[in-house]
This record gives sequence, structure tokens and C-alpha cells, in this order.
Amino acid sequence: MASHLLLLSNSTVPGMRYLEHAIDAISEFLGDERTVHFVPYALADHSGYTARIQEALKPLGVTIVGLHTQKNPGKTLETARVLFVGGGNSFRLLKGLQQANLLEVVRQRVTKGELRYLGSSAGTNMACPTLRTTNDMPIVEPVSFESFGLIPFQINPHYVDPDPKVVHMGETRDKRIEQFLEENDVPVLGMREGAWLSRKGPQLRLAGVVGARLFLRGQPPQEFEPGADLSHLLHLPAHFDQSP
Repeated sequence: MASHLLLLSNSTVPGMRYLEHAIDAISEFLGDERTVHFVPYALADHSGYTARIQEALKPLGVTIVGLHTQKNPGKTLETARVLFVGGGNSFRLLKGLQQANLLEVVRQRVTKGELRYLGSSAGTNMACPTLRTTNDMPIVEPVSFESFGLIPFQINPHYVDPDPKVVHMGETRDKRIEQFLEENDVPVLGMREGAWLSRKGPQLRLAGVVGARLFLRGQPPQEFEPGADLSHLLHLPAHFDQSP
């Protein structure tokens, strides 16, 4: 048995319904599974968020079970088959996961191939070792930044390319990732909106309608197009809190 993950950069594409751009990929990911346990902690309205996911995945005939409705979410996930961790604020999401004591049970069951993991935006951030490459404001304070660690590298969802025509008074996304790499020798994959990663055991593939940019310390960024085999990222060394 091996890890099975689908990691979306985003949930919404202009001109399309919620999750519509990735509905075929989600269908393939689910296979015969028709019950999806959903983590709505990244948004304040847990019930409304869960209902939105139910409506979005209605064409697939799935039933969405919001973990906020479960008396013991950790116990529920001991037998669940599919987990969807939705987007929103990464700091709020991680704090909710910590308070519900879900990090270890998810990590173990996904690693063993017993639980399929679907993430979007902040949920994709949670699949990384840490949330440090999120774009979000720290509206709450988690106990630590450690997340699920289902992959050994970092992702920056909603990656936006620098626009030389825009006078930006702050830092570009590239600059923020560069600063991360000054303190951490860890690969960072900038996933543009409309991109996703699919992992089946040792195989990791980039898919979607756009590509992604890979950042490594001391190297120029590398571009990858949809369909690229990124399995090598599962074997690159990652060293956190290590300045040059």
C-alpha cells in the first residue's frame, strides 16, 4: 500500500463553478469511494463550507461528512477512506487540526495507503512538512508550524509570476520564497492557479491547465509544464532552519 494524494493549488477558476476545473481529476482520485470526510477548519462557517463542498461534488454522487459534526474526529478518521482538507486560512486550519489532535492519525494512515488525501490551497499547504510557505495572514497562533508532512518538500499554492509592469511596493512571491530559502534548504514548488499534483506511491505528476515553478537554494527557478514527472522531488533532501 502507498500514499495516494491529490493536491490542488486552488478551488476556483474564473468562469467555472467551484472545483469544476478539477472535477475529472477528483473523480479519478476517488475511484469507487463515495464517502468523503471533509475538514472545514480553514473557514469560520464550518457547516456552510461543508454544504458548498457537497454541492460542488454532487455530480460525482459522493456524500460529504464534515468532521466538525463528529464527536471524536480522530476516531472517525481511523476508519475513513478519503479525507478532503479545504482551503481558507492556513493558520486557522492548522490550529483546528492541532486542537482536534488529527495530525498524527492522518499522517500515519495516509503514509500507509489507508487514507486518500485531497487538499486544496491551505489543504495543500498542510500536506507539506510545514505551513511556512503559505500566503496567509497569521490570524491565529498554532502551537507550531509543523503540518502533516505527507510530502518532503514545500508548496506555495496560488503562485503568481512577477509582473514587471506592476509597481509593487511590497515583496513579490519570488522574493518571499527566496527569503524562505535563505533560512531553509528545502525545495519549494510554486503552483499556479489551475495546477495540481497527483501522487500514487512513488510517482508524483504535475497536472492541470498551467505549469509550476520549482525553487531550489542557490539555483535559478525551473519551469515545469502539466504532465511533468516530478517524482524526483520525493527524494530531494530537505533541511529546515539551516542558513547557508
